[in-house]
Amino acid sequence: MDKEKIITYLLAGLAIIIIFNQFQIMDLGKSSSDIADTRLEVGTGLVTGIGEVSALNVLPKGIPEVYGKELGVSYNDVSVANPQKADLTIRKLGLLDVNLNMTGEKLDRYITITNSISCEYCCGAEAITFPNGQPACGCAHSYAMRGLAKYLLTEHPELTNEVILEELGKWKTLFFPDVMNTKASVLKDQGIELSYANIASNKYRGAEQGNSAQGSMVGGC
Repeated sequence: MDKEKIITYLLAGLAIIIIFNQFQIMDLGKSSSDIADTRLEVGTGLVTGIGEVSALNVLPKGIPEVYGKELGVSYNDVSVANPQKADLTIRKLGLLDVNLNMTGEKLDRYITITNSISCEYCCGAEAITFPNGQPACGCAHSYAMRGLAKYLLTEHPELTNEVILEELGKWKTLFFPDVMNTKASVLKDQGIELSYANIASNKYRGAEQGNSAQGSMVGGC
């Protein structure tokens, strides 16, 4: 085989490798964009998970790591930009509340979690369930949060109550993005450690009052 043919084959092989690598990079970028992003700005830095958050960036993004693919839901599905998709997602989570039942230890955990969070900007209830675990609010947001709590307790009982409440808080933040931003800012100014649970649960309920905490609501009551 002469040198010209050898060089031609080498160049062809190199071109194939370059094209293959480009497709690999494109696939990597596509898959990583689907991963849930709960990084939240604090000043000039970024932290993940339950850590501190900034009022400028409290909305979770991407697919929930534990249950997102199982349920076919993404945090990105709930936004003011696409109310129809938001309503469908909220209804999907809400159906879990209708179809799943809690008993025994799971019921006790369910009551503890759902008594710790409310939908006060929509229905004004003290919590999304009564002390006996029965629904205390009939709005779609409450159905969605109760449904998610039931699902996680059923399919992922290894998760702690705190982690499940944190997940409910993320969705509540998506349901009421403006008021949650305001509340996060107020809590941050007060030196309170910020997390989705602290922003959205009943622990600091009403902390944003008097700070023009009004704005858009995603999904109907």
